[in-house]
Amino acid sequence: MDLATPTAKPHDRLAHALSEDMQAVNAMIRERMASEHAPRIPEVTAHLVEAGGKRLRPMLTLAAARLCGYDGPYHIHLAATVEFIHTATLLHDDVVDDSKQRRGRPTANLLWDNTSSVLVGDYLFARSFQVMVETGSLRVLGILSNASATIAEGEVLQLTAARNLETTEETYLRVVRGKTAALFSAATEVGGIIAAAPEPHVAALRAYGDALGIAFQIVDDLLDYGGTAAIGKALGDDLREGKLTLPVIRALAQADEEERAFWSRTIGKGRVEAGDLDRAQAILARHGALESTRQTALDWAERARLSLRALPDHPLSEMLEDLASYVVERIS
Repeated sequence: MDLATPTAKPHDRLAHALSEDMQAVNAMIRERMASEHAPRIPEVTAHLVEAGGKRLRPMLTLAAARLCGYDGPYHIHLAATVEFIHTATLLHDDVVDDSKQRRGRPTANLLWDNTSSVLVGDYLFARSFQVMVETGSLRVLGILSNASATIAEGEVLQLTAARNLETTEETYLRVVRGKTAALFSAATEVGGIIAAAPEPHVAALRAYGDALGIAFQIVDDLLDYGGTAAIGKALGDDLREGKLTLPVIRALAQADEEERAFWSRTIGKGRVEAGDLDRAQAILARHGALESTRQTALDWAERARLSLRALPDHPLSEMLEDLASYVVERIS
């Protein structure tokens, strides 16, 4: 199948359209993750970077810059920066969550150790700032540095909200905006800025990234209770880790005394037993929490699509619109 045809998946069509740029991004990533004195850095980084991830975030930066007419070199630097920040957060997240699998492969902290994962993540954060500075744009530096701080803040908020059955949807959305949407939003926004796009176009790109990132994370949280092994992580991780995600928050709002005792034991106290995932899924289904969460994800995807209407007509804009639909297709 020709990847340029409308029948190909939106992500694949976007990758095809940006293939030359992505080759340059991958080359820069390989070059900048090298270390002359600490060979463990490229070993750990390569394990995750080359694990077959979709490179969605750097492609958003490239697409935003290209659809705004950019023909310079610095969108490559920004895309590599975004991927370094993302990879650093994954290394840290797997340590915090004591994860054993990512993208269908053993995590770096399992193959090496927690210390290596944390320190290599720190190295990638530092590298990301070295690369973004090369663009010479203080505004870009401000956006990406703010996004990095917001990501860390979101992770800490999630940590403090864990096992707290009083967590609200407002707090959940703040966590999602921090841990996921902040980087999506920054990735698209800096693409417009490096292209010197008009402010309404930059704002539209920022809004698109925000809504797409929120939809993406809600889908991921929903699949934790209803996905398959193909999603690359074990089902029920959020239950075992005591994370209050949107389906559970909504089920808790309607829980009877017995159900609340169940959530208190499993999520509140961390005592998860055999069969609890099945019971959790049954409770979520009984209260329509899975379906309402699915609809919320679809609504955020629609917001992402609508935000693109402010941008000029361009094949890449159409692909980004299709991408927003594709992100939620896994639950449709």
